[in-house]
Amino acid sequence: MDFKNKKPFEIFVAYIMREKKLFIIDTICAVLVAAIDLAFPYVSKSSMQTYLPQSMYKTFFVVMAILAAAYVLKAVLYYVITVLGHRMGVNIESRMREDLYSHMQALSFGFYDKNRTGTLMSRLTGDLFEITELAHHGPENIIICALTIVGSMIIMFTINWQLTLVLAVLLPLCLWFTLKCRVKMKDANMEVKRKMGVIYSALENGVSGVRTAKAFANEELEKQKFDAANDMYRGAKKEYYKTMGAFMSGMEFTTGIMPVVVIAVGGVLIMNDRFSYIDLITFTLYVSTFINPVRRLTQFAEIYMQGTAGFERFLEIMRTEPEIVDAPDAVDIGRVRGDIALNDVSFTYDSAEVLHHVSLRAEAGKTLALIGPSGGGKTTISQLIMRFYDVSDGSVTVDGKDVRGITQASLRRNIGIIQQDVYMFAGTVRENIRYGRPDATDEEIVEAARLAELHDEIMQMPDGYDSYIGERGVMLSGGQKQRISIARVFLKNPPVLILDEATSALDTVTERRIQASLDRLCVGRTSIVIAHRLSTIRNADSIAVIEHGRITEQGAHEELLALGGTYFSLAN
Repeated sequence: MDFKNKKPFEIFVAYIMREKKLFIIDTICAVLVAAIDLAFPYVSKSSMQTYLPQSMYKTFFVVMAILAAAYVLKAVLYYVITVLGHRMGVNIESRMREDLYSHMQALSFGFYDKNRTGTLMSRLTGDLFEITELAHHGPENIIICALTIVGSMIIMFTINWQLTLVLAVLLPLCLWFTLKCRVKMKDANMEVKRKMGVIYSALENGVSGVRTAKAFANEELEKQKFDAANDMYRGAKKEYYKTMGAFMSGMEFTTGIMPVVVIAVGGVLIMNDRFSYIDLITFTLYVSTFINPVRRLTQFAEIYMQGTAGFERFLEIMRTEPEIVDAPDAVDIGRVRGDIALNDVSFTYDSAEVLHHVSLRAEAGKTLALIGPSGGGKTTISQLIMRFYDVSDGSVTVDGKDVRGITQASLRRNIGIIQQDVYMFAGTVRENIRYGRPDATDEEIVEAARLAELHDEIMQMPDGYDSYIGERGVMLSGGQKQRISIARVFLKNPPVLILDEATSALDTVTERRIQASLDRLCVGRTSIVIAHRLSTIRNADSIAVIEHGRITEQGAHEELLALGGTYFSLAN
């Protein structure tokens, strides 16, 4: 769907049309409900004017029976509207959530750098639920109310055009007041949603960081942060309800004054013998029939404001373009040899230049080590190779091909990355290892665990490979998490390997065990190793020292020691 160029209404209708069958049934039911509502005053008038005065009692009771049956039908129709309408709304919500999640998966790292997880969770849950309510109640309410209002006006005009004109003057005032309040309500609701995102972020921070908070005895500080976010939300909600209160009170006055005006004007017409009591009663019934949908629309206004605000926030993300996209002529590179090169690469992020004219090469099957102070740009280089970001100048090539001319999927299939901060998914050991290759067999998973020297420890767990590891792997040690990440890469079996401080957070004994797994993993692969510890990189084929985004020294271990520069100082 073209989210960028289509108008919001067109996009919303397109989602509804994907549930065409349910929408048609819902619409037919709504039309029948409106017809039944319009029939009651007319039948009442016939009864008072014809059937009862002319002693047509049999006809009267037959008509009443038909009317009762019509209201039974109306109850059934409302059941269908409620069940099928909500089903339609849920289907639309699911499709929107699916589209939103897929689009978010396609967005680049830069988007997630600038948006908090809690805020995005708010968009995926609360906002879309309110869109569901709008998708269900919107068409149904608009159809029933529009038909009832228009039908009532037409019938009332045939009864007495003077009284109908009085209502016709009051109705535009009602519409003007509604439109005037609509903008304020929409702005207030958008502010509520922004503050709701802040609460989600506070919750996500508080729950994810609960162990750190307890370790520092900062539970009260976290509570204060949440309370501040909650107060902001409460304040925004108060402003919204003030606007809603003004709207509701104005609508209540407008709809409440209509019967009074009708009775007053109708009374004057009766005094002048230009109107009958029966016509006035019938007209008053139609006024009630007319007012009910107006009140219903008033109640629907809140759903509408919340739904449209949620839909705008949905479109805001859907209209966000990924910064990193495959070129129209991008190719699937297949399995690479693994010759990696950075050619005069510069990289700027948020107006700050991170890398300055960096040129590096990792030959196929050999190891390139990057070393230097924190913040020098080592991890940035690995992210440019993976094409998580694009270079500002220069190029990154794999087997001589610019990564911008390669599909992202085929590029990343060829690269395995192990980082210091390993992410574990809530699930089992088996599921986390299989993440390296989702179609892997159980035998291949076991073999990958053996290569990562993890199999014996897994078998000692309560349920072996089916042991639950907790949120972010909290039930595992740091070394076990690292070896699961190594097993993932063994399973993936890529020709290029990036180790980004893979062992720096581990104790010396654990590091030695994992280093043995890593050494086995690096055999026959192009390896780019980012490390602070000299022990992990001294045997690299080439070592580059990176400081302040520049390469200050480059060569083998002995060559760099002989220079007596930064590497010599780090080694000492």
